[in-house]
Amino acid sequence: MASFRFSLQKLLDMRIEKEEEAKLKLMEAQRHQMEAEAKLNDLKAKYIKYNTMDTQLSVIEQKIKINYMNALENSIEVAQEDCVKKSKLVDSCRNDLKEKQIERKTVEILKEKKYEAFKKEEDRKEQVQLDEFALYAYVRATERG
Repeated sequence: MASFRFSLQKLLDMRIEKEEEAKLKLMEAQRHQMEAEAKLNDLKAKYIKYNTMDTQLSVIEQKIKINYMNALENSIEVAQEDCVKKSKLVDSCRNDLKEKQIERKTVEILKEKKYEAFKKEEDRKEQVQLDEFALYAYVRATERG
């Protein structure tokens, strides 16, 4: 029996490789998103912690605290924007991965169909050969017979 050889195997290998690259990009983007969310949560926790105004503070200390709170608010806004960007990047990477998976599956389905056709042809050839053997056996038996 001949061995099956898929003519588009290199294309399939390339598509598998592209899919793996897309998976790695998605994982990296998700890691960056989680880091950005952790940073945002940390800033929000600091804001909540220092948000109360202590009347026992001197005017200078109150001014410093107000400046710090303003800086925290600005940092929170920047961190929120960063989280939105990272989330969009994750969505983009996820869509890219889906596209790469579809491309790979398309070629894999083609490979499976070609393999099934190959198997059917091999089975047909084997059946023809068996029929010929049976015919030869019958002819020999009738000649002796």
